[in-house]
Amino acid sequence: MKIDAVFSGGGVKAYAYIGVLKSIEENKLILERVAGTSAGAIVASLVAANYTLEELTTTISELDLKQFIDPPKFTKYLPMSKWLLLYFQLGINKGDRLENWLYDLLAEKGLYTFNDIKNGYLKVVVSDLSLGKLIVIPDDLNRVYGINPNHFPISKAVRMSAGFPYFFMPKKLPGKTNKKSIIIDGGLLSNFPLWIFENGDGQINRPVLGVKFTSKLEKLNQPAEINNAYDMFHALFTTMKQAHDARYISKSQLNNILFIPVDDVGAVNFHISQDTKEKLYQSGKINADNFLKHWPN
Repeated sequence: MKIDAVFSGGGVKAYAYIGVLKSIEENKLILERVAGTSAGAIVASLVAANYTLEELTTTISELDLKQFIDPPKFTKYLPMSKWLLLYFQLGINKGDRLENWLYDLLAEKGLYTFNDIKNGYLKVVVSDLSLGKLIVIPDDLNRVYGINPNHFPISKAVRMSAGFPYFFMPKKLPGKTNKKSIIIDGGLLSNFPLWIFENGDGQINRPVLGVKFTSKLEKLNQPAEINNAYDMFHALFTTMKQAHDARYISKSQLNNILFIPVDDVGAVNFHISQDTKEKLYQSGKINADNFLKHWPN
């Protein structure tokens, strides 16, 4: 059976997606259109590039996340300069290594721009801070910025979607005015864009599987504990991520959402152990197996 899939953001928790994809394959489900935010956009782009499960498993399992930590070289000699980067560049790491890694992987499958993908088969969500808008790439590129989506690099779109605030420097997009837009992590406005494949009449062409990370606190609907400025920032960001999606997801749509419980794993903890990666994989596989036994119904 052919299905569409939407992958939520979650940073390094995305190791669980390999387990989910394994279960999807075993249940003889074929992914057609895919969409995602942040880490979900990375997975979606590789699926859209027709990477096999075996290839994805090898690529992800051999990946050293620390290679994506790429602050400017001078910070090695002037550690305090990172605070200046936060102030003037709005982030510590350039994100170039992440984008180059994505570019090389997609190029191996002959994908460079959105012109190389069947129309509508990959959608990437980003947040435009300058315009205060949620942007879907490639759909909104021409309308909002006057940019031809056929010439827009897929790796750039995914890198922008995965631009976790303050950890990565935001990207800038030229628009229809002289000012450039500041683009960051799509999760700021929609961490779980389950709505993305709806037609104008609210209908869908085929079953849409949503895959979303969740925590014990979310399931129990417990309030966040805020004791300091860091806690407040985390709560603000989490609230912004969840507010848009929570309004959209109805009780009927819950039947199409595979929740992957993940706790005690930071989204940008690029130093996670191999044991943690394996636990994430198992969480994705086991929960997907249980869910897909009865989906779609």
